[in-house]
Parts: sequence; C-alpha cells; structure tokens
Amino acid sequence: MRLDKFLKVSRIIKRRTLAKEVCDRQQVMVNGRIAKAGTVVETGDVIEISLGQRRVKVRIAEVRETIPASQAKDLYELIEDFRLKE
Repeated sequence: MRLDKFLKVSRIIKRRTLAKEVCDRQQVMVNGRIAKAGTVVETGDVIEISLGQRRVKVRIAEVRETIPASQAKDLYELIEDFRLKE
C-alpha cells in the first residue's frame, strides 16, 4: 500500500492530500529513510513523522485497504509520541 494512503486509512493523518504534502516536505521516514508519498509500506515497517513540534514513530501492525474509524488504531503500534521543547 502507498504510504500516503496508509497514513490516511490508519487515521495517523486525517486527509490523504495532507499526508502527501507532509511526505513531499520530507517530514516522513520509513525504516530510517526519507519516504515519498508513493513509497510502498508493509507490515513491520517503522514510520517516523515530524509535524511541527511533534514527532510520532509507529510500527505497522497490519495493512488494510479500508477499516472503520473505531478500529484504525489496530493498524499500527505506537512506539514514540513526543513534543519538542520550545
């Protein structure tokens, strides 16, 4: 599955267009490498996202095309979620 689509389906980022923009600004890494929106992600991959003062790191637990919003958190395991000090 494409990275931008996974970010949207998993509700890590709410809109696919925003997910693509974040990738285009090189704010997303997959397995330690800067990733483009079209990067293919699989179960077990580690995604790191930098959004302003916030850094999020997750491991993909499952890849699915669609999922109810209430179950979206089941698609990934949160490794880190912190805000940088100002």
